[in-house]
Formats: sequence, structure tokens, C-alpha cells
Amino acid sequence: MIFGFGRGRQKVENDDDDEDQEEEFVLFQGSYNGNNPDLTAHGRLVQAGLLPAKKLVSDALSVRADMIRLDIKAQGAIATIYIDSAPTAPTKMPALQGQAVSQMIRLLAGIDIKVKAPSQTGSIKAEYNGTKYELRVNNQAVEGGERLTIRALDPNLKLEKPRDIGFSEALIEKIRGISSSKSGLILAASPPFSGLTTLKLALMRCSDAYMYSIYFLADIGRELSYVKMYPPNEGDDFARTMQRARREDADILVTDPIDKADDAKAVLECANECAVISDLHAKDAGDGILKLVKLTGDPQLVADQLRLVASQMFIRALCKKCRRAYRPNASLLGKIGLPPETRVLYRPTIAGMEQQADEEEASGPTETCRECNGLGYKGKLGLLEIIEMTEGMKAVVAAGADIKAIRKQARTEKMQTFHSDGLRMVVEGNTSLEELQRAFRTQ
Repeated sequence: MIFGFGRGRQKVENDDDDEDQEEEFVLFQGSYNGNNPDLTAHGRLVQAGLLPAKKLVSDALSVRADMIRLDIKAQGAIATIYIDSAPTAPTKMPALQGQAVSQMIRLLAGIDIKVKAPSQTGSIKAEYNGTKYELRVNNQAVEGGERLTIRALDPNLKLEKPRDIGFSEALIEKIRGISSSKSGLILAASPPFSGLTTLKLALMRCSDAYMYSIYFLADIGRELSYVKMYPPNEGDDFARTMQRARREDADILVTDPIDKADDAKAVLECANECAVISDLHAKDAGDGILKLVKLTGDPQLVADQLRLVASQMFIRALCKKCRRAYRPNASLLGKIGLPPETRVLYRPTIAGMEQQADEEEASGPTETCRECNGLGYKGKLGLLEIIEMTEGMKAVVAAGADIKAIRKQARTEKMQTFHSDGLRMVVEGNTSLEELQRAFRTQ
């Protein structure tokens, strides 16, 4: 029994067979920060918000959702469930119920609901259908209301090794060479909820922690092996914390996300003396460069100190059990830039999906697939985009180029882009052209 409540089973009447069924609800098992509330002191909130919160989370976990987004405004609330990073049809709820759910979730996540802040974060230990989850909670004030996001994570899954997220041996060696020079900035730049922290950890793990002293200045709520955790002193800013670490002969510094002009300048100036790995939110690698230039107001400084930008985005993986093979025609291959010798591509099996007349469909299953529940996709894949600051790219950035010029230079030098990595996934049969179109359209 957690917080004075049991496993959360509720009887559901079935008019067809007059039998009672038990609906399985998620079990909340406390907050990760240890701030577990006395729910008896929040009786009215518990009565209004606990059951709807459990139902929302349980419904999401029952369909393999990895995120829930609850947008709350005066006129009502909208809940959207994301499966493998793709949104499903939203559902509505009254504004008061949405507010109660938000407060209940935040309370369970160890967040002080009496404190009003632009952004609040916390985590809940949870279990559903025998599986353990970390429910990572973020609440943000938005125009006209608030937005609550809940991400369902496997607490035992630690993707921080470069190969875990698709780094090639050549890329690992390239990053290792940059960090071994003990100078320059390596930047992770990805959209929200695209594994930005994981990407930063993978960049860090390219370096040999036995040979180089790595100081981790960011707070991720856990220890890292062979890395010195170096939190800032109270009142210290980016620059002061990095100076302290440098005085201890740190070779590589890993910092919190860059979101202020002063922090961006401090990171780039420190990159003169040691290697720095940092991150910021951006659409892609090129956008990350432009955001860094905008923060510093100095494109030449960025061109001089930035060494490499890595970006990651998620797409859905085709269900291997029910995917359908088809033979693409030559004009399609030429249009999307695939080799003319490509003989077979794959698409999801979805009822009612249109088929092109000039494609030869292979035989495949026609009934709903139990593996993916008829979605055609199961699991997600990470696409990587890498921009290396070559002499050509430095010249483009220093000249104050826009995103089109940066992307053109990356293509000219045949750097890895989301587009090229996505097409590789298509050729390998891991995803579909339709999924790439969806992902790039919503990026």
C-alpha cells in the first residue's frame, strides 16, 4: 500500500455478461527526491485528482506510451498520449479536472504545489502490470495556462554509451580526437524530448575517462562512473564554476544546458583552455550553431571555438512482424535520392492504407497485428546529424550565414544529416518513407 492507497484496482461493470471486471491502475510508489507527501493533508485534491491521474497514466502505459502531455487552459484541458514519440488523437477533460490531475501528479513527484514557478520538475516511482517505470514530470507555465508532461522511462535502461545510440566507430574516433586536444566546444543540440541529455552523455563517453580527468558540472540526479561530479557552489555562475574546475586541472568539462548569453560566452572562452561538452535545445545541428551565434552575438568566436555539433531526433521503427515489402519504382528512387539498385523497401501494415498502382506488393498479414496493436510501428529509432567545423564550415559560420547556407555546406562536404541517416534506416528496412515524411513535417 502506497500513500495509504492500494493497487488501484477498480471494478468495472460489464453489461454484456453481467460480470465484474477489475481495471488495473498504475501503482505510484513514491518520488525519486524523497519528498513524499502526506496525502491525508490533501484530502480534497486526492478525491478530485488521484483517480483521474491514475486512469490517465494507466491508459497511456497500457498502449506503450512514452509521454503524456496535458495542456490546461481556462476553457478546458487536452491530454495527448505519445507512442514511440508520435502523438495520438487528443482527448478533452474539464479544466478543473485537468488542474486537479496536474496538481496530483506534481505532488506525487515531490514538487511543492504551493510554490508558483515558470518550470517545475520531479519524478515518480511507478509500477504498471508488473513493469517498473520512472515517470519524469515537468510542468511549465505557458500563455493562457500550463503544460504538464509525463515521460515514462525504464529506470534500468541507461543509454549513455556512444554505440548505444548509433555512433559509428569513425564518429567516436573523431570526437575522441577533439577532446584529447583539450580545447574546443563539442555541442549537443536537439529538440525537446529527443534524448538531449543522453546525447551529451554519449559525447562524453567517447573520451577515455582513464586518460583524461572529466568534470561533470551538470546536475542529472545521479552519479557517473569514472567521472568527477562537480556541482556549482551556491551563487556561482557558469564562468566561476568552470574556473574552479580548471584550477583542479580538469581536461574535459561537461556543463548544464546553455540558455543565456553570458553562459554561452563563458563556455566558448573556457574552450580555449580545455575541452567543453555542452548542450542546448535546437531543431537540428545547424539550428544549434545559429542559436549559439545569436546568444554570443559573435559568429567569429563560435567559428573559432566550436568543433562539432551532434543532433538527435526520434522516429518510429517499423513492426518487424507485420511490415510489408514492396518494390519501389525508379522514379521514386531518383526523387528521394536512393540508389537505383534498391529492390525492396518496407511500409507499415495499416488497414485502409492506399497502395500505389505501380508498386508490386508482397503478400503479408491482413488481420490486426498483436505485436504492434495494428499501429504498424513498434519502438523508436534515433537519427543522428553531425556537423563538423571544417575550414569550409568555419568560413560559412564566421560570415554570419543563415541556416540554408550551413545546410548547403554540410551537404557539399557530405556530412551526416537527418535526411541521409533516415534514408539509411529506410533502406535497411527499419522504418518507412511515410514515417520520415511525418517526422520531418512535424520537426
